Amino acid sequence: MGRAVKPDTLAAPAPPRPARPKPKMNPKMWWLTQFRNWHWISGAICLAGIFLFALTGITLNHAADIEAKPVVTRLETTLAPETLAQLGPGGADAPVPDPVAAAIDTAISIDVAGRPGEWSDDEVYVALPRPGGDAFLTIDRLEGAVQYERTDRGWVSYLNDLHKGRNTGTAWIWFIDIFAVACIVFSVTGICLLYMYARNRKSTWPLVGLGFAIPILLAIFFIH
Repeated sequence: MGRAVKPDTLAAPAPPRPARPKPKMNPKMWWLTQFRNWHWISGAICLAGIFLFALTGITLNHAADIEAKPVVTRLETTLAPETLAQLGPGGADAPVPDPVAAAIDTAISIDVAGRPGEWSDDEVYVALPRPGGDAFLTIDRLEGAVQYERTDRGWVSYLNDLHKGRNTGTAWIWFIDIFAVACIVFSVTGICLLYMYARNRKSTWPLVGLGFAIPILLAIFFIH
């Protein structure tokens, strides 16, 4: 009886399938995707800022109706004679010398280093403006008496000053500029999305036109 021949178990490799070309995206769908992406990204960036500026827009519009009770804080100290002697002659908008600024910071925890001062024969006046209030510090050049006064008008005034960028510093000014650019991107991409969906929503352009017309008409007929 002869030996059975085993069939060859190694199958021949299948020929590689030709790569399917990627379907080309419809230009309209490509633009729609871009507008959607930039719209939600800019909207996410703007969300907190829009809420803040909308809220403070209301408080600014009714500032006269919101009662504020300013709180005044006063601090005093006296410079040692050797520290007072380091004031020197000063000059127009010259800051307080560092040793004097350090002594004031140590005594009453007020930092005036690098702040421009108004120098006279008898006094150095340093303005310390801040959002939501005002402050200043004076140094008696003859006696060494230091007086600091701060006026705090409350959180509503603080937020209103943030809205206006009043005495907020460079970092906040940069934030406002970046936020404004993000709002422009949000608005422009919103208009583009409205344009692409307007065919199925007949009320789109009448509502957009109304949004433009209302402030223009109010400015023409009711603002004098």
